[in-house]
Amino acid sequence: MEIKLFIAGCILFVVAMFMQVIKVFFTTPVSQSVFRTVYSWVDTLWTALIIAAILMFFFIQAFKIPSGSMRNTFLEGDHLFVNKFIYGFHVPLSDGKRILALRKVSAGDIVVFKCPPEALTVAEREAGVKKDYIKRCVAVGGDKVEIKDKKLYVNGILRSESYVKFEDQSVFQSFSLFPTEAEYQKSWETGKLASVPTNFVRDNFGPVVVPAGHYMMLGDNRDYSFDSRFWGPLPDKYIKGKALIIYWPVKRIRII
Repeated sequence: MEIKLFIAGCILFVVAMFMQVIKVFFTTPVSQSVFRTVYSWVDTLWTALIIAAILMFFFIQAFKIPSGSMRNTFLEGDHLFVNKFIYGFHVPLSDGKRILALRKVSAGDIVVFKCPPEALTVAEREAGVKKDYIKRCVAVGGDKVEIKDKKLYVNGILRSESYVKFEDQSVFQSFSLFPTEAEYQKSWETGKLASVPTNFVRDNFGPVVVPAGHYMMLGDNRDYSFDSRFWGPLPDKYIKGKALIIYWPVKRIRII
């Protein structure tokens, strides 16, 4: 979105410069008045669009909750502002490189990120679809993660998750998908678990080790979230920002 705004702003800037060149041809009072009005709008718009694009690219992004995967932390249709500079400013044309980070992504952070290719359908990948996800980071690079009967263990310690919602009381039992942990790990890292039936990994998952420079992202609505259990660890380069505040609807306004 911010790229489109920037391009539109640049186009209007060129139009404004062209109008400065041709203004000498408007000689009558009426034509001069019309010219000044149009030029004023064009000049204001290109400035506003470029400023908005810079703010959205580096600082704040508006985001709308698209699904119920984060219930009840967020509800479908909630509008958020996302802090894009807390994890560092994105360097344009650098494939996700960030600089001047205030802090690193930590377990517990609610993060907006670019959807990794493994989380897209074949048709979406072929069509070049790009979309953002929002999930909670539960583990970072080097952490060992395992889910046993819906309970999350990180480095062998049961994680207390008061924010998690379980809508399905049934528990899918574990299956031996792969003969060794190494094969399970490799299949998870390459996103191959996205193609297996949900009940194979939803409630009993791992153990896996999150690779360096990656994160484990899970939805708070754990039974109905398509997340890192299925499409694998999230590379750092896809991180966009941290959820900051719900600004709409009014009755749900709050700082995250």
